[in-house]
Amino acid sequence: MSNVLARRAAASVNVRHHPVRPFTSMRRDRAPCPFATLSAARIGRVRATVVSHRELRRIARRAPPEFQNGGGIMRNFFDLVEQAACRTPDAEALVAGDARLTYRALAALGLAFAERLQALEIAQGERLAIFLDKRIETVVAMLGAAAAGVVFVPINPVLKPEQVHHILVDSGARCLVTSSLRARILGDGVLAGMPYVILTDAKTLAPAPASRTTFLRWMQPDAPPESVANRHASAAPEPRADTIDADLAALLYTSGSTGRPKGVMLSHRNLLEGAWSVAQYLRHTAQDRILAALPLSFDAGLSQLTTAWAAGASAVLVNYLMPADVVEICVRERITGFAGVPPLWIQLARAAWPGEARARLRYFANTGGHLPRPVLHALRELFPSASPYLMYGLTEAFRSTYLDPAEVDRRPDSIGKAVPNARILVVREDGAPCAPNEVGELVHVGACVTLGYWNDPARTALRYRPSPEAKPGGAPRETAVWSGDLVRRDDDGFLYFVARNDAQIKSSGYRISPEEIEEVAHASGLVAEAVALGVPHDELGESITLVVVPLDADTFRPDALRARCAQQLPPYMVPHTIATRTSLPRNPNGKFDRVALRADAANLVETL
Repeated sequence: MSNVLARRAAASVNVRHHPVRPFTSMRRDRAPCPFATLSAARIGRVRATVVSHRELRRIARRAPPEFQNGGGIMRNFFDLVEQAACRTPDAEALVAGDARLTYRALAALGLAFAERLQALEIAQGERLAIFLDKRIETVVAMLGAAAAGVVFVPINPVLKPEQVHHILVDSGARCLVTSSLRARILGDGVLAGMPYVILTDAKTLAPAPASRTTFLRWMQPDAPPESVANRHASAAPEPRADTIDADLAALLYTSGSTGRPKGVMLSHRNLLEGAWSVAQYLRHTAQDRILAALPLSFDAGLSQLTTAWAAGASAVLVNYLMPADVVEICVRERITGFAGVPPLWIQLARAAWPGEARARLRYFANTGGHLPRPVLHALRELFPSASPYLMYGLTEAFRSTYLDPAEVDRRPDSIGKAVPNARILVVREDGAPCAPNEVGELVHVGACVTLGYWNDPARTALRYRPSPEAKPGGAPRETAVWSGDLVRRDDDGFLYFVARNDAQIKSSGYRISPEEIEEVAHASGLVAEAVALGVPHDELGESITLVVVPLDADTFRPDALRARCAQQLPPYMVPHTIATRTSLPRNPNGKFDRVALRADAANLVETL
């Protein structure tokens, strides 16, 4: 760490000598930081102990996830970067285009942004929304919010203004970080009531005459991030928020089977435990260079950052339009591993890869849906030295299972076994455990179980329930996530996905609410009834079929309805097929019979 950051740590600590002793015997709030002679767990409000260089070298040799998790010293998402800044301050932490930040610089920028939020009097527990593509400012805003105890709300950059407005209102965000172009697209209607909008570029916007919004500029938007970090590192930071790991850290909005996107509440503990768990089974090291290709509003996308930082590795951001963009950055940045969803892997399996990039990739990981066997086989041939990881997870519990690469050839359709520090149960409707090969609901128990749905206690009570496992001695049962996914466990303990037991659509790695699509169809004024369905598809997981009863069958044009959907929905939610009917079947309760419609719609899906 630089002398400036070391002075920051020393300014608020009590330093005393002690004899060399094992790390495990030290107090949990005095864990060593292997830099110079200061043993500081935090930059800022910490206590430190002088230790020998010999002990520091011994500690520095520990595998980063084991060092961090075993020490039990982290309480805040920001600590992942801050600890790495203690260990290896000049190691590369983040890459975005031509911008490169060391861990020291990234930590300094995060603290500087935390000061900015404190100056705006955005209090601990209040929400900061971030509507940007993957860039330095996106990550700094997340880290700064965490350091200040503010809850960050990353918004998928492909969402339309209506969806963004819903998230801003539902989360109650007091500040939005975005670009001037995106702010113009959102318009005064979406930004109305937002106290602060921080623009990441040098441009400013004049608010509408009746607006209560204050537009602010990012920290020196025209200056290189590294130079901005160096300037901020020379000033003493404001005190860090006094967070504990159980505090709310982030809201990740995800679609369910019904209604608009809902905010999943993630604690600092969820983010930290998720980072350590995934970094452990992916065997991340400080030498890895991990590509962050998925949206940071997606739990698996955010995990690309957290798992990199848990190991002191480099995270490389990419906003791609074509598969060739991913290949090019893998070559340029010497990428050693990354995760993707099936549609991306299908495209990458067909792309032209230089031999050097193919040989360098240490692993590839699939999440967000089943990877077809032919694609998996093609990827194995394309990357002969890479270990394939087939993963399953849901936002409500981060990662749940993974298939060990050694088992992929024997069980390519399996979702594997529980990730580290999780227990996966397969239960019947009454909560009793299923027999081997019996289909039941997947229930996740463990440290990555999130806090529930934001401002939705009724839905939380349905999905987050006590674990069906009894505790010895009458101890309270842990809260578990009842996934809604039907699985089976074979005789060897490996899990296999069977189906969902609700109407949710899983397409292109996204969980999609059919009602959101149906609302747009009804609002078009072109249809009397509409039902959106997911139909199995080799590349997408499920394609989206919209079955409608037109108001006027003679004049109805499917392309007109599809165009209306494209105007109001993100690309991954636009129906691939629109089928017309004179009436829609209903079940005995009077509800649309989605099972019958899905069976019928399977015959209507076009080749994409």
